Amino acid sequence: MIYTIGKFLLRRNYANINKMTGKLLLAFDFDHTMIDENSDLWVKKLAPGGELPQEIEDKYSDNGWTHYMGTIFQYLYSTGVKQPDIHNCLKEIPLTNGFQQLLDHAHKQGHECIIISDSNSKFIRYILENYNLENIISKVYTNPAEFDEEGCLKIDFYHHQDWCDLSTVNLCKGHILTEHIREQAALGNTYSRVVYVGDGSNDLCPSLTLSNNDYVCPRVNLRLWKKINAIIAGDEKFKKYCLKAKVLEWESGAEILNLIKDLESQK
Repeated sequence: MIYTIGKFLLRRNYANINKMTGKLLLAFDFDHTMIDENSDLWVKKLAPGGELPQEIEDKYSDNGWTHYMGTIFQYLYSTGVKQPDIHNCLKEIPLTNGFQQLLDHAHKQGHECIIISDSNSKFIRYILENYNLENIISKVYTNPAEFDEEGCLKIDFYHHQDWCDLSTVNLCKGHILTEHIREQAALGNTYSRVVYVGDGSNDLCPSLTLSNNDYVCPRVNLRLWKKINAIIAGDEKFKKYCLKAKVLEWESGAEILNLIKDLESQK
């Protein structure tokens, strides 16, 4: 498994480089997708009394999540929270229903599974190791994080982007997805289809990069699902966006697994 830090500037349409090899690329968000919680918010329970001071909560903003989490990690460290405490806390987070079976099947069939997440490398690594998934996920694209010499967790931006107004400044998932596909194509690795699975607003950008041969799988009743339905319904606020991919909404990994099996039968 490779944790990647990097940047590239252009979003590309990759439909013309895909060859019908039968191999799928399954690209997953992490929080509220592969796991059934938000790992960042989960560790807040380690704060004294399970709550953060209001002055820290006031630092929250949709476009400043990484800075917000950095402040939380600093506060937790100041209250005596250590690396093993965070590690053990994250072990409590459950996988989303059906995802163990989905990932096991995908790996057995030789499909590639990657994660593109606005969480951080430490959290994702701990959770993947806890469920023995580190050998199933080929790459994790996320914000890099390390414990410093004193034991405080430090988080940095994956990259600094100014080209996508659907994404936060630290992470454009659409850019990451298209670059992954481009880089793999240069190595001779192509995919018959891409299946993107997510739940949040920042999953819309990668969904819009998909071709009509691909699938986007939004989790029912969450932000990505609502935005995709608004696009399909012709909502005035979303008319500038063009969604080409087929849509499979889901509530558990079982629906996605059924899709994968159906695509395999079409080889």
